[in-house]
Amino acid sequence: MLRLTLLLVLALTAVPAAASDWGGIEPGVTTIDQVRDRYGQPSKETRPKIEGYDTLQSVYEGDRAPPGIARMTVDFGLLTAGGYKPNVVRLLTLEPKPFMFGKNTVFQGWGVPDGVVDNKDGTSTYIWKDGLLVHFDKEGKDSTSMIFSVPQPLVPSAPSPAPKK
Repeated sequence: MLRLTLLLVLALTAVPAAASDWGGIEPGVTTIDQVRDRYGQPSKETRPKIEGYDTLQSVYEGDRAPPGIARMTVDFGLLTAGGYKPNVVRLLTLEPKPFMFGKNTVFQGWGVPDGVVDNKDGTSTYIWKDGLLVHFDKEGKDSTSMIFSVPQPLVPSAPSPAPKK
């Protein structure tokens, strides 16, 4: 949960650029109206406040979820260099049904990852700099969640030292 919270904070403050996308949703580009035109009304909505900003979270599950997906969560509200964009997708989280996004399918769709994290519970998370994190099961074959965001640095850059006087 801490990792997800950190990802949310990073995604809220990131500057959008070319990002990974899925199903016509590209974080940093796609708007709430475009998501609703494509997927209809969500199953439920919440309006959390993140870092002092009013955001919107739309959840599509059951018969409202896209085929092959158990739950799709779309988070709106993105802080950019140009200001806060409340109607722009910040994060897209997919929880695929079993066997929908195996490792080979993910690699064919998004290429070789830029990094891999082996988690304490025996699972692994693959990271793409262009904004995709895929969490795989303990066998490393089946994805359990896919998080699409604006591009993220793999390692936060260190602050520049203060100039000497």
